[in-house]
Amino acid sequence: MRKVIFANNEIYHVFNRGIEKRPVFLCKRDYDRALQTLDYYRYSEIFSSLSQFLNLEKEKRDFFLTQMKLRGKKLVDIFCFCLMPNHFHLLLKQIRENGIKIFLSNFSNSYTKYLNIKSDRVGPLFQGIFKAVRIEDDNQLIHVCRYIHINPATSLVIKKEELVNYPYTSLSEYLRGKKGFCTKDEMLANFSSINKFEDFTFDQIDYGKKLEQIKHLVFE
Repeated sequence: MRKVIFANNEIYHVFNRGIEKRPVFLCKRDYDRALQTLDYYRYSEIFSSLSQFLNLEKEKRDFFLTQMKLRGKKLVDIFCFCLMPNHFHLLLKQIRENGIKIFLSNFSNSYTKYLNIKSDRVGPLFQGIFKAVRIEDDNQLIHVCRYIHINPATSLVIKKEELVNYPYTSLSEYLRGKKGFCTKDEMLANFSSINKFEDFTFDQIDYGKKLEQIKHLVFE
């Protein structure tokens, strides 16, 4: 039974991994599809399933996508994200009743269907019900955001100096103005400048790597 109660206008750290820790994002195409799926299903009024939407002519896709965004009716705001080979992290603010559950269900079902067809597999892809932790204050908010953004480096997937250019987190949206779908104002309100946010983000990477190394020794 899930102990976390989801409430509107509350923020949650949401995460899940592949069954038996297996990879769920196998190549660039998979990562790009996952990002597209997150972007599409954050809205409460969608044209159709993502797979049907993508089968439309580009002119119709552009029209329906513009209409969705103009109406602006969302299930969640995505504050930040990180996609890793066998898991994902999301920082979400619930906008609509049951918004997080609906959003995660739509994302998981849509992406699983995509990968099952692509890889000629059947069955679930992710490890049971997603995990969630409610964010209780601004201090926790900024620390969880940092944890999510530096996860590729602390997990030794990439080097520290490659982090800003890692295409599957929202860090480049914050630091480089890359076009994306994250809601950033509420996070950045905790810092006097982008430079302060950047310094805070990179401050604990080396320490985080040590924690990851210890975790592997203890749990694996």
